[in-house]
Amino acid sequence: MKAWIGGELLHVGAEARVTAGQWYSRPAVHKQRRPRTWRHRDLDRKLTKRRMSNEAKLMIKLHRRGVPLPAVYDVDTKDGVMIIEMIEGKPLIEILALKQDHSKLLQGVGRAIRRLHREAVTHGDLSTNNIMITPDGESILIDLGLANQEYEVEGFGIDLHVMHEILRATHPDVENGMDNVITGYEALDDELGKPDPASGGQVPDAKTCVKRLETIKQRVRYHGG
Repeated sequence: MKAWIGGELLHVGAEARVTAGQWYSRPAVHKQRRPRTWRHRDLDRKLTKRRMSNEAKLMIKLHRRGVPLPAVYDVDTKDGVMIIEMIEGKPLIEILALKQDHSKLLQGVGRAIRRLHREAVTHGDLSTNNIMITPDGESILIDLGLANQEYEVEGFGIDLHVMHEILRATHPDVENGMDNVITGYEALDDELGKPDPASGGQVPDAKTCVKRLETIKQRVRYHGG
């Protein structure tokens, strides 16, 4: 039996070509890294291999730790291919386009982001395209190609600021959007307590990260952003 059976093309971006299909009869997504033609071919292959290997290892570790991410089914670092679980649902950007109360949904988004941050990882591209909402309303974070291990509060504040800017620019009609994200973000720490110290350092608590978000917003406004 052929392992991968391709289907609908979902997305072609600067980083990757993404296709839906089946992996051993399970709904899956095939992510093919696109070559950077402006780089030397051997260097590009080396960098792609390292980046995809890091992304896959991080996703596997986080998934085991209970962070809401797709499961990784297979990785071919030589050809720049990763096959991951297909998440049933719709991207957050589509859900927010519906004229309804999104407060509970966005609080769930905040909880998902905080769960990631508690593992000392920043997403790097927290757009409403990169958060899937399942039929039962669960928030699943996707596309961790720019994720980083992080312990400094600035990185977490920047992650939140990306979310803030996306909501402000793309979803201006969503009332109290970022406020609801922050409510869910802080609520997870209220339930679980401060993150445990890790070998690389101590992840700042949720309230400290939110304070840094406010500092970044002021900094951006001061510089005309």
